Amino acid sequence: MPLEAVEARRLYRQVADQLRTLIDGGEFPVGSRLPTERELAEQLRVSRPTVREALIALEVEGRVRIRVGSGIYVIEPTAPAFTAPASTIIEGPFELLRAREFIEGAIAGEAARRATAEDIARIEAALAAMTTADHPSEALMVHDRAFHIAVAECLGNAVLTRVVGELFDQRLNPYFTKLATYFENPNSWRTAHAEHQEILRAIAAHDPERACAAMSGHLARSQARFAQSFGAEAVAAPGRKADDTESRTRKNRNKPGRKIKC
Repeated sequence: MPLEAVEARRLYRQVADQLRTLIDGGEFPVGSRLPTERELAEQLRVSRPTVREALIALEVEGRVRIRVGSGIYVIEPTAPAFTAPASTIIEGPFELLRAREFIEGAIAGEAARRATAEDIARIEAALAAMTTADHPSEALMVHDRAFHIAVAECLGNAVLTRVVGELFDQRLNPYFTKLATYFENPNSWRTAHAEHQEILRAIAAHDPERACAAMSGHLARSQARFAQSFGAEAVAAPGRKADDTESRTRKNRNKPGRKIKC
């Protein structure tokens, strides 16, 4: 029998596999509600963002339905909206955003040191174009991508520019797209636009530390926006105070109040 390559499974995929096995085994029958994200995270000893990535994957696969304010319910298996080939590696949304936070934060700091008048004009143009696009729309994604690419281009390094573009393009994977449907709206995009403006101001002022903090802060807040409660905690545990998801995320993944050193 020929041997097959052994591939490491992403943590969120391992969690999704466990939950799917329990569903298939009747532990959670169709129509039942899964434990809350908090409870699953505690039982599995993983972070809540990892649990959320697993639940989103199962929803895309047609195994559960997330009902905001109520919980996560097992449904009759349906045709999945997306089926990834076994060899395909799909990063979880939070893993992607954490990577971007570190990489693009450092890039923005260096961009503030090197940006020319032409570079700044290119960033300004991308930012201005974002205000002309509706939400949701493909055009908005195009202009958002152009902004981050323009910042990277200040360094004159084609490899870094390509890395930033490829990381952004992962934003369009089906799991990230599904998660975004719950938490992105015109108000959240206005907030994100203001964060982009601060990045531009810091780069135009040639302030590396401020630019690094503005970019990494923008991407950290993006994680916090996607980590908002689905609103099911109070339903599942009456009288129990829902925890601060952002704090829990920091506690599980990084030191509280961490700063990215530029």
